[in-house]
Amino acid sequence: MTNVKIFADSTCDLPREWIRDYGIGLIPLYVTFGDKTYRDGVDISVAELYAEVDKTGSLPKTAAPSPSDFIQAFTPDIEEGRDIVYISLSSELSSTYQNAVIAAGEFPDGRVTVVDSLNLSTGIGLQVMKAVKAAEAGKSARDIAELVQSVRPLVETEFVIDSLDYLYKGGRCSGMQNLVGSLLKIRPVIKVIDGKMTPAYKVRGKREKALEQLLTNALANRDRMDQDLIFVTHSMAEEDARELKRMLEERTGAREVAISDAGCVISSHCGAKTIGILYVKKN
Repeated sequence: MTNVKIFADSTCDLPREWIRDYGIGLIPLYVTFGDKTYRDGVDISVAELYAEVDKTGSLPKTAAPSPSDFIQAFTPDIEEGRDIVYISLSSELSSTYQNAVIAAGEFPDGRVTVVDSLNLSTGIGLQVMKAVKAAEAGKSARDIAELVQSVRPLVETEFVIDSLDYLYKGGRCSGMQNLVGSLLKIRPVIKVIDGKMTPAYKVRGKREKALEQLLTNALANRDRMDQDLIFVTHSMAEEDARELKRMLEERTGAREVAISDAGCVISSHCGAKTIGILYVKKN
């Protein structure tokens, strides 16, 4: 067994079987409807989340794991002699990173290393998989953290949001913008830049046009793509994800194009049928 355990949180959106097979420690964020709080991906599924939003007409609140959550998760591996590298949801989007740093301070110096992914969803997952491979190769926690930090600015994260409804319910666009956007079939495209969700551009018209633009943007970097792994990550858009996967396999020569389901936290901010292409560029 490797001497370094890799941890992530539930927003990394890695496939469940990968979490299991690679022995990744996973710490859930929280989703709250009224007085009921659920652990992302543990107590509530994405389908259940959408059903609750439809029922109540409002979005849930999301919250970071507490420092005590991290301490509880890290302690067994520390006691068994393993060092830990935890790769967090962007510090620009959540207090998850800060709470993990507080928790790390409760362990002997150097035993827990916290790395800010400055990303979300499988933009984190790509960094986690680089860390997993390095841990399997016997790299130290320090070397793994440095590797992740070198990969971090090379991660490309771009999503098409199918509807403005969730942005409106979450207070990120006005009622008028929502109405006009719906009438004109405007689909915003979000990129992660410097750790923040940033509106990149808007596509007007059919969904197919937006997906074509998403693919075109990714293929523009085809020669610079790291060929190890590309993710197509979606929320309740399996058919579109399979088609994007097929086209990326045909046109990039990547060793693996994987489909991943967005979890409850990501879905609660973006809504159903959100879909993205995520990859690492060569340095």
